[in-house]
Amino acid sequence: MTTFHNFIAGEWVRAASGQTFENRNPADTRDLVGHFPRSGAADVERAVASATRGFARWSRTPAPARGDVLRRVGDLMSARKEELADLMTREMGKPLSETRGDVQEGIDTAYYAAVEGRRLFGHTVPSELRDKWAMSFRRPIGIAGLITPFNFPLAIPTWKMFPALVCGNAVIFKPGEDVPHTGHVLVEILLEAGLPPEVIQLLHGDGEVGAAMVAHPQIPLISFTGSTETGSKVGEVCGRMHKRLSLEMGGKNAQIVLDDANLDLALDGVLWGAFGTTGQRCTATSRLILQAGIHDAFMDRLIARAKTLRLGDGRKAGTDVGPVIHEESLAKIASYVEIGQREGATLALGGARATGAGLEHGHFFQPTILIGVRPEMRVAQEEIFGPVLSVIRVADAAEAFRVNNGVKYGLSSSLYTQDVNLAFRAMQELDNGITYVNAPTIGAEAHLPFGGVKQTGNGHREGGWEVYEFYSETKVGYVDYSGTLQRAQIDNY
Repeated sequence: MTTFHNFIAGEWVRAASGQTFENRNPADTRDLVGHFPRSGAADVERAVASATRGFARWSRTPAPARGDVLRRVGDLMSARKEELADLMTREMGKPLSETRGDVQEGIDTAYYAAVEGRRLFGHTVPSELRDKWAMSFRRPIGIAGLITPFNFPLAIPTWKMFPALVCGNAVIFKPGEDVPHTGHVLVEILLEAGLPPEVIQLLHGDGEVGAAMVAHPQIPLISFTGSTETGSKVGEVCGRMHKRLSLEMGGKNAQIVLDDANLDLALDGVLWGAFGTTGQRCTATSRLILQAGIHDAFMDRLIARAKTLRLGDGRKAGTDVGPVIHEESLAKIASYVEIGQREGATLALGGARATGAGLEHGHFFQPTILIGVRPEMRVAQEEIFGPVLSVIRVADAAEAFRVNNGVKYGLSSSLYTQDVNLAFRAMQELDNGITYVNAPTIGAEAHLPFGGVKQTGNGHREGGWEVYEFYSETKVGYVDYSGTLQRAQIDNY
């Protein structure tokens, strides 16, 4: 049995309470990854004290030098790509082909962040007065509290952590309690790359330690990825305490397929979007909106292809779909299938826990398709976070756009068409932070902003250039070398 620790004040230490929790392989729950510390408020206090010291040193380190550390992180992650992919698949389930992509996204983010260490741009603008200089520049904020989910154990933490570090902040990192091992190894890599130890603190645990981080008065910045319900609670606390907050929450993403679409391409897209990561993505395709002219033929092909998907351990060759993360998730997914049928949808495929050779000890759910779904049904409105696809028939593009927009979320959308005019209309009219044309609802790239509208987020973006503005503060400087008092607008106009 392996016991892991928090990383606080430059040391690997147990939780103050001495309590631990188990981390098991969701494809085979007999496989115990290890025991991890169940942290609480006392651990947060110690982490904050250390991070305060780390910030004092790191914030004075030149940004290009901070970027150099992240470049070395990228090199180390590249060298350990297969190892990282394997340990991620072991603790969260998605196939190795997907966890390799997860690692690569972290590598891309590291190299992008390294370059941004030389590009933390401000502005120099003309002053309205003579002999006066006016400029803005970026400066770090302080301690960044990062709370991340299970589904992208490496990519999402790097989206948050690397920009925060390049901007000069110290970090307190709480990985998802279902994927603590990946978080542990990521911190080891940061230390090996030369990050000063007190700049990074690692706290394992559940919502108790997350809540303590959110409520701590000396953590001025919180970045949270998780459910909309939890994000609302985080937002309430941060609002009262005037903290800077980035929320990345739920989605109910739709792929629209019109009569003129390339159906082969659309079929590949929906299979990947709906059942990749076993549907456990905030950008997963959970609604399929089909124009009436192609509905029946497309559904016949989709069901036939979905039946061929192979469930199993993601570390074994030939696996298309891995397990869901835990037993509670299985129960939630099954309950939504029942709700959909009670509301009038027809179960066209799947709908139950998967059984069979190699699946006996894991959390496997069959790829599931519900047809005859109406836009107002709960399965068309609420995030399920599993391999369940709700199919909605529409008459035309205008109705498809209305159905897409008729949910409380607004993360990702997808349109398959060969009409360039409709493609540009979709990018304008679909009420989402991301719209793909002739591609599925998943596939974000590290150098572009990522996030959504409505109850998906609070306006900030992960990734790309915008995230560096979130993790830094704008300061304006004026230098008056006129030698006289100049009273700006009073004297100038």
